[in-house]
Amino acid sequence: MSNTIYIGYYFTVKPLQPATEILIAELGYAGFESFVETETGVTAYIQKEEWKGNILKDIYVLSSDEFEISYTFDEIEQVNWNSEWEKNFNPIIVDKLCSVRAPFHNKPNTKYDIIIEPKMSFGTGHHETTHMMIQHIMANDFKGKSVLDMGCGTAVLAILAEMKGANPIDAIDIDNWCYLNSIENTERNNCKNITVYEGDATILTNKKYDIIIANINRNILLNDIKTYSKCLNKNGALFLSGFYEEDIPIIEKECNTNGLKLKNKLNRNNWVALHFEN
Repeated sequence: MSNTIYIGYYFTVKPLQPATEILIAELGYAGFESFVETETGVTAYIQKEEWKGNILKDIYVLSSDEFEISYTFDEIEQVNWNSEWEKNFNPIIVDKLCSVRAPFHNKPNTKYDIIIEPKMSFGTGHHETTHMMIQHIMANDFKGKSVLDMGCGTAVLAILAEMKGANPIDAIDIDNWCYLNSIENTERNNCKNITVYEGDATILTNKKYDIIIANINRNILLNDIKTYSKCLNKNGALFLSGFYEEDIPIIEKECNTNGLKLKNKLNRNNWVALHFEN
């Protein structure tokens, strides 16, 4: 990976929110694989082999009248991801109960303290969807439950599930960086009950869980909800995030079709996290 050439885009965004979150989501769909939020906007990276000159043509937020967004870009031979994160990754605390921080941050006085080295993976807790999924996990009983963290990113949700007593836990991500980073982070937090896999929903054949957590995006979720429902044990719970308030009807319809009923909803800056049960 060290010789991979990246294209770095440096976006200046006014006002920062919600434009930055929308921009990151749209860039993710376009193939960008790493994001570093800055004081003035966001830096986004894409492998040169995945890049094309019109890569931003479908990034609709760039043409929005509500925001001012400008950018420059250049080619980068190597990126020191740890250095990038150390410059920009601030610790977060969710509801005074759960902290998510890097190893170089001071330990806060929270019940659940998660240490991650994010590198290029998504799921630091800063994004609204991860923040809300942490809230869902803290609000529900995970003791002795079998759990799937689908699209695990940094594995922060799987780690919190183990801290809350879940066992066993599978953490799955299709991205090799996320897979490797999740292994590192589970080891860093002394987790004993998490198994990390590289892949997608096709590897869930004959798997069964009490709880499934999936923080991905709308289209992947719509494609995989049927699979998740088949993997849920009786009286199981499905937590979904990675989409907007306006996406709820289509997500809920697909869940209802597969025997899942909406129990609870969290909303944060137009992003939502839904709790379904079978």
